[in-house]
Amino acid sequence: MTVDTKMNREDDKDKNSRSAYFGSPALDVSVAFPQATAASVFPPSVSDYYQFNDLLTPEEQALRKKVRQCMEKEIAPIMTKYWEKAEFPFHVIPKLGDLCIAGGTIKGYGCPGMTITGSAIATAEVARVDASCSTFILVHSSLAMLTIALCGSEEQKQKYLPSLAKLDTIACWALTEPENGSDASGLRTTATKVEGGWLIEGKKRWIGNSTFADLLVIFARNTITNEINGFIIKKNSPGLMVTKIENKIGLRIVQNGDIVMNKVFVPDEDRLPGVNSFKDTNKVLAVSRVMVAWQPIGIAMGVYDMCHRYLKEREQFGAPLAAFQVNQQKLVLMLGNVQAMFLMGWRLCKLYEKGTMTPGQASLGKAWITLRARETVALGRELLGGNGILSDFLVAKAFCDLEPIYTYEGTYDINTLVTGREITGVASFKPASLAKRSRL
Repeated sequence: MTVDTKMNREDDKDKNSRSAYFGSPALDVSVAFPQATAASVFPPSVSDYYQFNDLLTPEEQALRKKVRQCMEKEIAPIMTKYWEKAEFPFHVIPKLGDLCIAGGTIKGYGCPGMTITGSAIATAEVARVDASCSTFILVHSSLAMLTIALCGSEEQKQKYLPSLAKLDTIACWALTEPENGSDASGLRTTATKVEGGWLIEGKKRWIGNSTFADLLVIFARNTITNEINGFIIKKNSPGLMVTKIENKIGLRIVQNGDIVMNKVFVPDEDRLPGVNSFKDTNKVLAVSRVMVAWQPIGIAMGVYDMCHRYLKEREQFGAPLAAFQVNQQKLVLMLGNVQAMFLMGWRLCKLYEKGTMTPGQASLGKAWITLRARETVALGRELLGGNGILSDFLVAKAFCDLEPIYTYEGTYDINTLVTGREITGVASFKPASLAKRSRL
């Protein structure tokens, strides 16, 4: 036997040994780390330190309880698996539909007609367990459905809203484009009038639910008026292509897509008559921005609940982590943030219900709440140590999920500029030199 042959056999033997070793399935986290309970068994809610539940009506309290029970029972046990695979759990859609929260504040057409406070509480309770599920419902309900309700014809409302409210059909909302994110009013997708309808050409990006949506609410620039119009495009329309955006680190369960439209024909009956300028989209964004502000409230609630249980279960140096002063200090800071975030979100809802909420107030709420949520979740990541980077214990997943929420529905910076314009009367979205040049 030559030396080379002997070495090759030894290499094969070593490879087989390594293959058998590395081919072993991972230990279940409950076996690998029995000292603390993973998020698949969701912790009890302990974040309502100032008893804000008393501010809710009996109907809102009952809704909160119903949504919380569903999320803890149906979603918590599977969310880590689907988050890691970046796949959507389609089998839970009927369970979410049974909650009767899609359609939120819309009255009639099979929609729940909730108060905005009730809709916000439902959003928070979904996000407390899984932010991706809350984004799925928010896009479908607070963007797509609300656009049809506020800007659609009576025929469109009757035709589309009932099945959307039951989640029998799913919708997405397509405003953002590859070249127009924060500057959404500069969108380049076009709508050209032809006999019997419109031809839509252009691209959209980051559109949640788009890979499986039955209806796509699309915004495009009218080539005659140069104003923004709205349209409803049906799945599988000729010229429509939707592909999934891969490699996200946050909201991995949400199926974000790139949309390409090559002369997609939309009949006149599916043009949204109430969208005649970009200002009309703001009617929808004002409500959805409030809903988005409640997502980080819910996320922070869940992270606090998880950390509270973990610190009492996990022991080091002969004592539970909850016994150490620095950990108590961080936990109390997290708890204070949750109280402040909830109160600001609640006040936004009340201003909206009175009809006095301004765009600046909504933007400040979304910006500030997401900022505090980031701080809260970062503290939670510290408290969990090494387990703070495992999605099994919720905090790492929430840490990643907050990043897209911090950005969408207006980045933190853009939302502060919306509020800044309102309180100073001066718009500062463009550098002064560019703004002056555009006026010339």
